[in-house]
Amino acid sequence: METRRLAVLCSHLSPSTSTWETPLEASTSATQEEEKGGGCTQDGCVFCRIVRGEAPAFKLYEDDVCLCILDSKPLTLGHALIIPKCHFPSLETTPPSVVAAMCSKVPFLSNAIMRATQCDSFNFLVNNGKAAGQVIFHTHFHIIPRKAGDKLWPSESFRRTSIVGNPETASLVACIKDNICASSCDDCKINASPLS
Repeated sequence: METRRLAVLCSHLSPSTSTWETPLEASTSATQEEEKGGGCTQDGCVFCRIVRGEAPAFKLYEDDVCLCILDSKPLTLGHALIIPKCHFPSLETTPPSVVAAMCSKVPFLSNAIMRATQCDSFNFLVNNGKAAGQVIFHTHFHIIPRKAGDKLWPSESFRRTSIVGNPETASLVACIKDNICASSCDDCKINASPLS
């Protein structure tokens, strides 16, 4: 079992084909998601067109589950997107195994991007839903390289208030816990204190 885990990890870190020089190609093997629900990509989706090789993109990395491309309208130099090869319109519709595979790429992709852009920090974010700023309704993660003083969105500019002492905090925590248990936990045992 441990050997299998190491082999999978190594395949993610060092794919067998060079993703730097090969043209973008969609995987020809069927995935579990494709087998469950018909086609894997959707007509009209720009990311699906990139996956199928029908639209141009500056590809940084690719494997059987996801690919990483430069954002065509970057917020900073090196702004990259990690997208699943199968079409999922939102994070909540994306299978946990796909989210996990995408997240497992963040450390080595962000390190490579930071070295290439001479940045020492990055934002990792998801715009999920229209109100959150999602423009392309195909799940994707942003890696946005940052430098001190870049003034992209200094966190100090956001008005933040403490939740400690707020009478609504306890009911919010209880409501979130109820929703966690109701939606996905068979083994839901949340015994956290109000501040944890």
